[in-house]
Amino acid sequence: MCKAKIKGANVPIKIWSDIHDVEGKALAQLKNIAALPWVVHHVAAMPDVHFGRGATVGSVIAMKDAISPAAVGVDIGCGMAAQKTNLKASDLPDSLALLRHRIEKHIPVGFNSHKKIPKESEKSPIWKDFADLDIKTQKLRGKARKQLGTLGGGNHFIEVCLDTEDQVWVMLHSGSRNIGKTLADIHIGRAKRLAHNRALPDRDLAVFLSGTPEMEHYRRDLFWAQRYARENRRVMLRILQNTMRSIFANVQFEKPVECHHNYVAEEVHFDEEVIVTRKGAISAREGQLGIIPGSMGTRSYIVRGLGNPNSFNSASHGAGRRMSRGEAKRRFTLEDLAAQTDGVECRKDRAVLDEIPGAYKDIDAVMENQRDLVSVEHELKQILCVKG
Repeated sequence: MCKAKIKGANVPIKIWSDIHDVEGKALAQLKNIAALPWVVHHVAAMPDVHFGRGATVGSVIAMKDAISPAAVGVDIGCGMAAQKTNLKASDLPDSLALLRHRIEKHIPVGFNSHKKIPKESEKSPIWKDFADLDIKTQKLRGKARKQLGTLGGGNHFIEVCLDTEDQVWVMLHSGSRNIGKTLADIHIGRAKRLAHNRALPDRDLAVFLSGTPEMEHYRRDLFWAQRYARENRRVMLRILQNTMRSIFANVQFEKPVECHHNYVAEEVHFDEEVIVTRKGAISAREGQLGIIPGSMGTRSYIVRGLGNPNSFNSASHGAGRRMSRGEAKRRFTLEDLAAQTDGVECRKDRAVLDEIPGAYKDIDAVMENQRDLVSVEHELKQILCVKG
């Protein structure tokens, strides 16, 4: 349940974490958010809360007639997808190296794109609206097509997991790629130049106001990027399914569980029609399925929302970082990475050292702190992980 409540200049802040586990920079950000005049009722901070650009990662913010692009994040629509298969652990070979290499061959990672536009990308209905986007993005049409169905870098991943009954699952985490970041940067910069944002405590929290052309244009581009991110994950799932079939001819897949965790939704909370930004948080309406991943050497969870109004029907998006990427590279060695990912078929080189499990918060503590937000449907342990 909410473990701390802090007084804010405009609204209070409710935190689903012990206050001493929240870094000072993140607390300062939350206080800046709570001082905005458009924020409604309170700010909710999930148990994986940590410092981010402008708005805190793990923050849920309800505003009246306003949106802060930085409260969405630059990876618009970033989220998760997971599918249970009919395979059991006993169906898998002793080594998963071949499967990992095939996934890496068919799904580009990092800054890479498909060499040719995938058939799944060509068929996507989202392209008919591309010409309506901000003029500065039109030159990116070809790249956006080739990046549909690609992973990206950082904390994005593709995994093969086992649940507690030794059933095999596939899972992936990705967003709107370069086109989403470009749109986010355009609009964050545009918001900062608006007169009503000049006196804000943090200019990165600049907002668009309802009824203005700037808001209309941002909503258009934002909701398109959220669709692109969802389509990106669906195309990747189809490629991943085909890759699995190349090794396991009889594999079958259940209906996927999908969720955004960097996005905007128009909802009603505390009898107010509000615009909700979830940056590093998932929707957890009563009965709604979601995904909360840990790190590449711990566990992940398929969850069902409990519909807690105090979190604006939300939950954490993962374990959350407890240190920066730079600090992780300074503190840990390749030997640490190998030890912490023992039993997981994955890269264990310096390029992924900043994703070492020790750089993340304890997923067990995160889940304990949100027992009033979600219930666990399935506990998953990864046995293969592809990183950008």
